[in-house]
Amino acid sequence: MKSLVVNADDFGFTPDVNQGIVEAHCNGILTATTLMATGAAFDDAVRWSREVPTLDIGCHLVLVGDPPYPATVAKLTRAVFLKQIDVRQELSNQVRKILKAGIRPTHLDTHKHTHLLPPVLDQVARISEEFQIPWVRRPFDLPLTPGGVSLAKRTVSKTLRVVRSRFMRVLQSHGCRSTDHFAGFQITGNYDARSLAALIRALPEGSTEFMCHPGIFGDDLRAAPTRLKESREQELRALTSKEVRLALEESQVRLVRYRDL
Repeated sequence: MKSLVVNADDFGFTPDVNQGIVEAHCNGILTATTLMATGAAFDDAVRWSREVPTLDIGCHLVLVGDPPYPATVAKLTRAVFLKQIDVRQELSNQVRKILKAGIRPTHLDTHKHTHLLPPVLDQVARISEEFQIPWVRRPFDLPLTPGGVSLAKRTVSKTLRVVRSRFMRVLQSHGCRSTDHFAGFQITGNYDARSLAALIRALPEGSTEFMCHPGIFGDDLRAAPTRLKESREQELRALTSKEVRLALEESQVRLVRYRDL
């Protein structure tokens, strides 16, 4: 059996990103999202979570980006290894804020995949266990054909496989669960309905998380510090397309939420 969780990052980033995520759920194939406790549109996202209870919500844990966090992953890596940031406290506080808002998260992932750093992963796994949030993203992409994916992204994706063994051991030691497969890193911001349908038709047996970043390209997103702007609307069009729905039906891929697995 093939099961697919379609999970949007950045819920709570801006109101127009929130709107795009909700539209992708209500009118498309999106089944889950992860909420940024640090996002400027956090309250708006919480409101949407109450209005659309069928949407699975997790935690999009943030350690990089806007102040007070390091601006880049490289600077975060340095701060973590020099113990200039209390990773456990920062991430626990974000989870508690989401819980206090009345949301019971089903899954965890991190902004910019920072839980690939061993010290961050250790704390994410402990938080998963402590707060009984069972599902943690395993950000190791399925092998994809070279077409449409840059050499740089393919190289980074292959490099990440080096840390996979330790990554999975840490998750297992804390009772964390993850899908059998993951996709989305290589094609984020660079796919349309046709390429997404092709990915769906190529899915292997088992469960897969597809990471996506839909949104509406409005004034808030236009002014936000992110490289993903117009591409969010392109992703939204793909996620709500009839072509992608047809690919799911023809491939007998079951859309699921984390709470369904």
